[in-house]
Amino acid sequence: MRVALLVPGPFDTISGGYIYDRRLVGGLRALGHGVEVVELPGRHPLPDDAATEGARAALAAVPEGTRIVVDGLGLPAFAPLAEDLAARGAIGLIHHPTALEHGNPGPVRDALREAERALFPRLARLVATSPLTARRLAPEFEVDPARIGVVEPGTDPAPRSPGSGGVGCAILALGSLIPRKGHDVLLRALATLFDLDWTLTIAGGARDPVYAHGLSALAEELGIAQRVTFAGEVDGAALEALWQRTDVFALASHWEGYGMAVAEALARGLPVAVASGGALAELVPVEAGVVSPPGDVVSLGKAMRRVVFDTELRAGMAEAAWSAGQKLPRWEDRAAAFVAELERG
Repeated sequence: MRVALLVPGPFDTISGGYIYDRRLVGGLRALGHGVEVVELPGRHPLPDDAATEGARAALAAVPEGTRIVVDGLGLPAFAPLAEDLAARGAIGLIHHPTALEHGNPGPVRDALREAERALFPRLARLVATSPLTARRLAPEFEVDPARIGVVEPGTDPAPRSPGSGGVGCAILALGSLIPRKGHDVLLRALATLFDLDWTLTIAGGARDPVYAHGLSALAEELGIAQRVTFAGEVDGAALEALWQRTDVFALASHWEGYGMAVAEALARGLPVAVASGGALAELVPVEAGVVSPPGDVVSLGKAMRRVVFDTELRAGMAEAAWSAGQKLPRWEDRAAAFVAELERG
């Protein structure tokens, strides 16, 4: 099979969605399929003229007979090309609909929803990265449920995290510095635990520089700046070193299409503290962590107090997390599952 993956550039961006795409491409190639990655220029997901023209040129350049897969982040740029996508049997890879991105102004959300409602029903198939996202596509975007599939992300076998070994609780939050990730909610929740010994490392690129600057200012305002480290984009050995000295993983996202970072935490046997935004509540077993409503600082703070203070409780959660993490899908079978979805399209 020949496949063209059309995705906003740069393809080496560090984020859950791009990691999924890269692992998928690697898996497809390992199975013997020919895969071309086409980086789309311009602004995404709300496209500018460069994005729209880039989408038109990219689609025209894909040879006939090649299966076209468009990453959902780039799909709105193809709104004027809905008929062309339909004629080519294009498939959408939906991490989560861009219209659901938290923090966008109303007119932006409306424009993205209009584009996705026009495009999604015209595609030969939509492949979502979680059952929750798949369930929302039919009623909210008028997609035939028979044309929706799910291929969840995988995990790699990983060493169990021994923790910081210190007297306090080392907390890790992994995610781009954008409003949807709710890092501000996490900072406010942790600020209520002024009497407990904890530190927080936030690892993620500043994709929204204004929001990122606001987080630093918020930490200062809350009087917790000395406890918080903004590590920036971290991957490879440096990221694994962070995992290995972490006691609790936290993510206060308003919405996650799946929650790859949470899955990685479970795979390493880490207790987790998350908001129930999107698929996170379905991913985390009740014994493995605490789940609070999105945006609820008080609830998250109270839940994390127990986890930070009670080391015995934390140890029990770590056992449950390790057990759950070993049952998660592995990357080695994700490509075959995706091929099966392509063949249904």
